[in-house]
Formats: sequence, C-alpha cells, structure tokens
Amino acid sequence: MTEARTDTAPAPRPTRVFSGVQPTGNLHLGNYLGAVKRFVELQERGWETIYCMVDLHALTTNPDPADLRRATRELAAAFIACGLDPAKSILFNQSQVSAHAELAWIFNCVARVGWLNRMTQFKDKAGKNREAASVGLYDYPVLMAADILAYHATHVPVGEDQKQHLELTRDIAVKFNNDYGCPGFFPEPEPLIEGVATRVMSLRDGAKKMSKSDPSDMSRINLSDDADAIARKIRKAKTDPEPLPDSVEGLAERPEARNLVGIYAALADQTPEQVLAEFGGRNFGDFKPRLAELAVARLAPINARMRELAADPAELDRILADGAARAEEIAAPILARTKELVGLLRTRG
Repeated sequence: MTEARTDTAPAPRPTRVFSGVQPTGNLHLGNYLGAVKRFVELQERGWETIYCMVDLHALTTNPDPADLRRATRELAAAFIACGLDPAKSILFNQSQVSAHAELAWIFNCVARVGWLNRMTQFKDKAGKNREAASVGLYDYPVLMAADILAYHATHVPVGEDQKQHLELTRDIAVKFNNDYGCPGFFPEPEPLIEGVATRVMSLRDGAKKMSKSDPSDMSRINLSDDADAIARKIRKAKTDPEPLPDSVEGLAERPEARNLVGIYAALADQTPEQVLAEFGGRNFGDFKPRLAELAVARLAPINARMRELAADPAELDRILADGAARAEEIAAPILARTKELVGLLRTRG
C-alpha cells in the first residue's frame, strides 16, 4: 500500500487505561458494579486512567439536545460521586477532544466492511429494520477504536458484550501499523474483565441484563434512587421459593438467586462462596433485608454526593474542561504523528 518506513518501535508505554460510558441518563447498579466501581479500583492502583463521557456515541440514539447536555453532567457527577478523582484520573466528554472524530475517519479507511458486518451489537440494536439504522450506529465500533487508540491505551475495562469491539480495535491497530510501516505505533490494548458481578441482571428477570432501557423501573436500581426506593426494589426482586444453596454450584439453574448473591458479593467485596457460607440454607426473607441494608449503605452516599454535584453545573463544566485539556495533551501528538504517517499535508503551525 505504501513504502516501508524505518520507524523504530516506540519506548515501553506506561500502563494506561481508557474507558467510556454513554451519557444516556439513569446510571444504575449494573453500571456501577460492572464498570464504575472497577474504574475506581484501577485509579487507586496508580495507573494512568482516562475516563470519558462518550457523548458522540450517544448521538446514535438521537437524544434531545438538552437531555444530552443534562445527562453528560449527570454522568460526570456519578463518576465523581462513585470515587473517581479528577486529580487522579482524566475525566472529560468526548466531543471536546477533536482527535476522536478525526482519528475515526482515518480508521474508517483502514477498517473493512466485512469486519463491521460481523459486529453482533449492531445486528442486535438495528433489529429487523437494519436498512433504516444510522451509519453512526453501524460505524460505532470504529469510533470506539479511535477513542482508545487516540491515547495509546494499553488496557480497556470492558464487559463481555464489548469484547468483540475491542478485538476490532486490535485489528485496526495491527492493520494500520502494517499498512504504514510503523510497527508498534498503535498498541494492541488488552481487555480487563474482572470482578464478581461484572454482569448484573434485571431484578425482574435473571436472564436479562440490567438495563436503563427496560420499561420497568423496578428492573433496576438507579444511582439516583433514594434509600426507600432501593429497599423497595430489592424487597420486590424476583426470586424462587427455594432457600439459598450452600455452594455456588447450587445457583447454576437459579438465575435470580445467582444475580442477588452476585450483587451482595460485589457490594460487600466478597466472593459468592463467602456469601453462601453465611446465608446458605436461609430463605430470601432473611437474605433480602440484609442485601437491602448493604445496598443502601453503599449507594445512599453516592446518591447524596451526586445531588450535591448536580447543584453546581458550572463546577462540573470546569472539571470536564480541565479533563479535556489534559486529554488533548496526550491525544494531539498521537494524532499529529498519525496524520504524518498517512501523508496528510500540514501547512500551518
């Protein structure tokens, strides 16, 4: 495609984590246990951590503009309330750093249609009327690749449903490096899939993932729920008539029980085995009040801090602007080198 270059491999990179969450409102317990709680743990390891409100991705849902701005600030407030420290992590919204969109176009010219046609999330979200879906929804994984590679991120905390997109990111990195004779320029980021409750299920159906799009608000615990709402939702969560088993193997065919045990384990920083060592043989009438008490103790302070932060939108905007400036410092030279590699002419300083 192009003449080979003699670029040497870059020096070893620091461990740099990147992840993004769509600001679509109603952050819930599944988001917290499956993502944000882990973000905080990674931050506290002393790694370089970059966390983004991916508002460009949110445009694929055609949100009301005012709702999108509100949801972006709400997500920033939730991140901080959950323990992300703007002094330790870079927190910003995607649209403030143009490298995301610019690099996505370059990667559009590297990625292949066949690769995108294999993306199962597009098929799931587009449904039967695929021809009416937006190009943005189809191209979502390429923008995700740009989000990650704009910072030369080495690790990405992802759920199982995003692993395929991360594999595409790795494919794009490899093909770019090969096409433009720059071995090692873009890293092949590794997935980070950890935790005992990385996939939190609906409180009304243990076979479905907890989702903000579920029409039943009783299916999820929102981080904006107060103590009474949290306790009520756990009390009414679907279960079966059998007592809790003594071993994890006994949860195999009991999705609702497995879900509640997993939630307890994650909130208590325990393993499911430890939870069952305490509650095995006891019925849900004993277990649910303890789970509700634990959930309120963990989530009520987050709720209170979110409300406090939301009352000062100017301060949230300041935090996001500062984070965007720090993100730009990392992304700008990577984008500039990328443009040079592909042959884009630069005539301005």
